[in-house]
Amino acid sequence: MLQCNMDATLNAASGTLQVGLEDLLGDLQYARRQGDLGRLALLAYCDVRRWARSAGEQALAKHSSELVNNCPHASRAEFMSQVDELIQELEQTRHRVAGSH
Repeated sequence: MLQCNMDATLNAASGTLQVGLEDLLGDLQYARRQGDLGRLALLAYCDVRRWARSAGEQALAKHSSELVNNCPHASRAEFMSQVDELIQELEQTRHRVAGSH
């Protein structure tokens, strides 16, 4: 009985993390299409980092933090390129997380 409840709790938490990741990716992609640098920085530093920490993705949390903390960037294009890399890393994480279910 306890094992059944623990499995259900873990599955619910994992589902919540997956939905949160999908929402986060949608927000990032929208801000990227709009070219909204402020929103991208906020999402990367606050939301991606928080999600990554709660999911146990420490390398992703570090990458998102460095994106904002290693300023100033040489150009807008460089920042956007790094945001694209972060989005790609999140996409890979989403596929990995979805594949584990």
